[in-house]
Amino acid sequence: MTSPLETPMAVTVRAPAKINLELFVGPRGEDGYHALATVYQAVSIHDEVTAAYADEWGCSVSGRDADRVPTDESNLALKAARALAERTGGQDPVHLSIRKEIPVAGGMAGGSADAAAALVACDALWETGLSREQLEEVAADLGSDVPFLLHGGTAVGSGRGEVITAVLAKGAYHWVFVPSVDTGLSTPAVYRAFDERRAGTTIEDPAPSAALMSALRAGDPVALAPVLDNDLQPDAIDLRPDIGEVIEAAMGFGALAAIVSGSGPTVAVLAESTEGAIDLAVSLTASGVAGDILRATGPVAGAHIIPTTRV
Repeated sequence: MTSPLETPMAVTVRAPAKINLELFVGPRGEDGYHALATVYQAVSIHDEVTAAYADEWGCSVSGRDADRVPTDESNLALKAARALAERTGGQDPVHLSIRKEIPVAGGMAGGSADAAAALVACDALWETGLSREQLEEVAADLGSDVPFLLHGGTAVGSGRGEVITAVLAKGAYHWVFVPSVDTGLSTPAVYRAFDERRAGTTIEDPAPSAALMSALRAGDPVALAPVLDNDLQPDAIDLRPDIGEVIEAAMGFGALAAIVSGSGPTVAVLAESTEGAIDLAVSLTASGVAGDILRATGPVAGAHIIPTTRV
């Protein structure tokens, strides 16, 4: 039993960004969502969320793209905290302090990472006693990517992406990310473009590819590169031709592969090593095709408590 002196007044949680090594889009269901088969990887670009007791519910945002993140009731992290409070019978209000590093509206699940972090932080702060499975149920109601950001590592997502199965994967992978220097890309708009492009064709139920699973088991980035795939990439490029220019430039500078992250607009570039990633980042910046570069490795852990707290 925890004594009052041991009860935390604030909890800080770090949650990673994600990329989709594969994203296969199936038919659209009656609920309006497409069936997906995706292979997620968590990468070392993180947001941090601190949950602290407060007189009223609220959130504040600092860091990268902070001015583009809502702080009202539409904020996904705040929705997560309220959903967890409702699930556990009502809790004292919290203020969420969000420090962002993940690009906003970039196809890397920054909002979902914040939601996952808020769930873990509030769960610890309130000492709810929920199991991991119960926490994942709350996460699944918040968004398709949220359960994976609790899980981390490398995993298959099915259903709408929210049903998570761990993948046997070896090694570390080195990534360079080119976020949009302009604005985000609307996920619904990308899916509409996909539907228009595939209209009149039979869309099969999606499944992860054996080739990708084999490459991950081998831990070989050279083997992984040619099997990276994203059904939404042609549609993202049609809507934003500059994405295609970034991919072409990255391949010209020696990338193993370059792929749209999720529904875009961020481009994920795979390098063979740390040195290769540094060289690619320098070349892309010098060429003028990318004004903003992030480097990261994967896979990394999902949302987890860190000892430092900021209230």
